[in-house]
Amino acid sequence: MSNPFSYPTTPHVRKHGPAGYREWENYRPWLRDEFDFRCVYCLCREKWGRRRSSWVVEHLVPREKAQHLALEYSNLVYACSSCNSAKSAKWVPDPCQHAYGQLVYVTNDGKIHAKNADGRKFIRTLALDEDDLTNYREMWLHILQSWKKHEPERYRQCMSFPDNLPDLTQKIPPNNTKPEGANNCCYQQRKQNKLPEIYG
Repeated sequence: MSNPFSYPTTPHVRKHGPAGYREWENYRPWLRDEFDFRCVYCLCREKWGRRRSSWVVEHLVPREKAQHLALEYSNLVYACSSCNSAKSAKWVPDPCQHAYGQLVYVTNDGKIHAKNADGRKFIRTLALDEDDLTNYREMWLHILQSWKKHEPERYRQCMSFPDNLPDLTQKIPPNNTKPEGANNCCYQQRKQNKLPEIYG
């Protein structure tokens, strides 16, 4: 079984470019699709029993430090509220410039390990090695391994995309530097039977 907590080894390339919204919350559906419906920092997924209210539009550079970036899509990521709270106003690398898989990795016991000094800072800043998150990762790795072997349909459900995918072709922003991205959103891929049942 591939590890669902495997961090990308190359920087993220944004497929969307909405702009012009007056509230950052309007970017939520774009960010959900952009970051595969999971927290960019800890990789926990929406489908794993967490309420939508537990997910936030996260500012890489905090608003209090750069108000002019508050509505810039390139400064926004999708994160769980726990990582958002841990990060607070601290700095973390932009996943579009720094591949997190070059900083850290997670083993099958749920523990996260640093590959270098930047990885140690990344873990410390986001509290990614706290016992509750380590136990959470270990629990899901154990459950998924068991389900893949004995209950493949449950495994498929937990490793698939959410049911409530946003149709970004119906969410027209004031401006969009990458309009082709909406046609390639997960909703449209599913509609065309191109969306994989299980993803990374």
